Amino acid sequence: MSQSTFKYSNGEVTVVWKPGVCIHSKICWTKLLPVFNPTKRPWVNMSGADTQTIIEQVRQCPSGALSYFMNEEAAADRREGVSGERAEIMNIEVQPDGPILITTACHIKHSNGEEETRTGRTSLCRCGASANKPYCDSSHIRINFKG
Repeated sequence: MSQSTFKYSNGEVTVVWKPGVCIHSKICWTKLLPVFNPTKRPWVNMSGADTQTIIEQVRQCPSGALSYFMNEEAAADRREGVSGERAEIMNIEVQPDGPILITTACHIKHSNGEEETRTGRTSLCRCGASANKPYCDSSHIRINFKG
């Protein structure tokens, strides 16, 4: 499992990309190619759209590989010593013939003892074929999983 994290900012918002979490749904670049273009390096161009458009697209990421934070709010939180709050209710969606989506922050403890807190959306494998367990890597499509 890759622990790499990349951050891209336009000064107002920072997009965080965790490639080891990505399930390659292609939603980011097929819906907003001026910002998310896998043929370019770096592949995220924060000047390709306005802040709100970028935020709306990042929110569509089914795996949680893309997330964002507002720079001003993050700086204020650091100054005030505020840390993120956990959601009181966890939202889980079982996708037809696909992964289990957790749409709120969650804490995951892996079988090797590693722990991580995920924010945004997290896709968990339901078919058992993922090479990136416990996360979905879209293998359910390849094996024609019916759930």
